[in-house]
Amino acid sequence: MALFRALETERDSKDKLFSDYYAIHFLEAKLRFAARMFKYPIIKKYISTTIQKKIPGAFSSAIARTKYIDDQLESTISNGVKQVIILGAGFDTRALRLGFLKSIPVIEIDHPNTSNFKATIYKKRIGQLPENVAFYQIDFNQQSLEELAEQHNFDFSIPTTVIWEGVTNYLSEDAIKSTFGFIQKFTKNSYAIFTYVHQNILENPGSFLGGEKLLNDLNKLEEKWTFGFQPEEISNYLKSFDMKIIEDMGANEYRLKYLPNRAEKGYEFYRVAIAIKQ
Repeated sequence: MALFRALETERDSKDKLFSDYYAIHFLEAKLRFAARMFKYPIIKKYISTTIQKKIPGAFSSAIARTKYIDDQLESTISNGVKQVIILGAGFDTRALRLGFLKSIPVIEIDHPNTSNFKATIYKKRIGQLPENVAFYQIDFNQQSLEELAEQHNFDFSIPTTVIWEGVTNYLSEDAIKSTFGFIQKFTKNSYAIFTYVHQNILENPGSFLGGEKLLNDLNKLEEKWTFGFQPEEISNYLKSFDMKIIEDMGANEYRLKYLPNRAEKGYEFYRVAIAIKQ
């Protein structure tokens, strides 16, 4: 995702969906060089073609998804949200690059290794950690979100948007339930913006373009996908956590919404859902 966001940042201003000037600094040297060269048409074509061959649809899906979540997040802020929590924050830089978050407290929760590396990059590039961001570290094998919240006195009475991007497909069913149970604790009119994969990619990967190769590659990297939803089941599932689905879009839909001129097939199994706490 950091690579894809760095590549998008190098596009012409009239063509790109967003700018993430921090993403490139999370990359190793070879990928940083590739990202900087992306502004040249021949290099752009080569890199885009190479990514499409290796992971069909991943690049355009990731970029459109980023913009879609940005817009949905801004909408929740307009609707009264006063706090943002990013679960499994990784190299998400929304707290810095989105102007509407500058006055909003942002809590980032991630594994200590990732969180520490990110903090180091921020200190090197901007001289300090962002004032509106709190970095909390958790090893899910050792601690629960509820324990972390108690340790740091989370205020569940504040209208909150929880972003949970690129995580659910790596978890167990119990971990999914536990996390939605944590989100359920927040006050009415809080939101969850989360991604998931269509369950069919796990049961029949050949039914999606590039599905079999992708899952095989992930298994080799020991990043096996373990969980998915059937889209038609999401609404009822969330009801048990006092949440109502607002929107649920697949990659084809948010690509069409944001990238109508960048036709690309693949990754149709990846989805984004937005739900409100009732």
